[in-house]
Amino acid sequence: MDFEFPEGFLWGAATASYQIEGAINENARGRSTWDVFCDEPGRITNGDSGDTACDHYHRWPEDIELMKELNLAAYRFSLAWPRILPDGEGAPSESGLAFYDRLVDSLLEAGIKPWITLFHWDLPYTLQERYKGWQSRETPRRFADYAALCGRRLGDRVKNWFTINEIRCFTESAHGSDRMAPGGILPRPQVNQTIHHAMLGHGLALRRLRDTVKDARIGLVENLTPVWPIYTRDDHIQAARSAFREMNAQILFPVLTGSYDAEVYERNFGAMPRIAEDDMEIIASPTDFIAYNYYFGEAVTAADNERGFEIVKMPDDFPKTDMGWNITPRGLYWTLIFSNDFFRPLPIYITENGQAAADTEERDGSVRDTGRLEYYRRHLEMASRAISDGADLRGYFAWSLLDNFEWAMGYSKRFGLARVNYRTQKRTIKLSGRYYADVIQANRVL
Repeated sequence: MDFEFPEGFLWGAATASYQIEGAINENARGRSTWDVFCDEPGRITNGDSGDTACDHYHRWPEDIELMKELNLAAYRFSLAWPRILPDGEGAPSESGLAFYDRLVDSLLEAGIKPWITLFHWDLPYTLQERYKGWQSRETPRRFADYAALCGRRLGDRVKNWFTINEIRCFTESAHGSDRMAPGGILPRPQVNQTIHHAMLGHGLALRRLRDTVKDARIGLVENLTPVWPIYTRDDHIQAARSAFREMNAQILFPVLTGSYDAEVYERNFGAMPRIAEDDMEIIASPTDFIAYNYYFGEAVTAADNERGFEIVKMPDDFPKTDMGWNITPRGLYWTLIFSNDFFRPLPIYITENGQAAADTEERDGSVRDTGRLEYYRRHLEMASRAISDGADLRGYFAWSLLDNFEWAMGYSKRFGLARVNYRTQKRTIKLSGRYYADVIQANRVL
């Protein structure tokens, strides 16, 4: 099979502000919850932080040249809320806005479309102190104001927007398991309320942004729970479809359908959140697309139980990435198929997909990351196959452009198409990056 992609398919790579920018104390940038979290002893591997990261704040022209060498047609990046609004509200920082002006203008000059994420976890710490962050309904309102500000400043040039990246990571992973900023375990009902407020923030921001940028295309980035049938027998496929519906009933389905399934919610996630009048209408404000970050999925079999499915525990020797995540490209195929089944005709973008690997730098400075190359090849084959089978996948963003600060893992994990020497900040395109550039040029899997 020749794994081709449609004409006009969008090829890009992605990053996030706190993971690459650095310069946390420059030009009036405010403190973020991640700055504070990194300062807490024992939170981050090796005591790392995003203080310098990839120094993208100063090296962005070099990074745009890197994007050109990789043949990228689009670049997905996030705005740092505390760089634009140091306190999360009030007067904006002109220097912060000007930084993103320069970045956007230079991307466009290079023929690369900017795709902006408004919030990729670096919440202004003032909002955490003042309102307890996403525990409060005030933070969604401030987020909507911030979205409108960004739209007014950049919307004449930027037409493609993501509201929020991966809601579970700054809610469930922060307050359910204490692994991400701002941290601090909360009772389950409060965790669920925080998730609901973040979804509300998505809807409010989407509405304000649409009012501000009339021709904007806007969507949510969701790290859904992907599932795939252990093999393609009809009952396993139906079981996996049911699992997709049930295991994504907390965020994805309410955002795209406008309602919670209370029975399924409580069975899987605990107490339902408190819902104010108009909340669900706001949360389900129409999106132009849905975006998924895909790294691995869960295998499912049909089962004689109340749910009709069972998750298959994979053996210890199942292939894994350097993060310990199972390598399951078939899960990407079925994510696209099930999404198409449930949410047609909503277009889909894959906004993150990639592999952490224990890269070895050769004596000549090259990185022959054949494992990552094969990871991309197998996942892109599944993406192409899904398109052939009817999925409306419009674009794909590799994670990540650069090795970077991998949150609680610090700099111990590398995902980049380009290696970053954190001592010298030298960028070196890896073998997987060369492969990806050639795939883009050919518009098919090689």
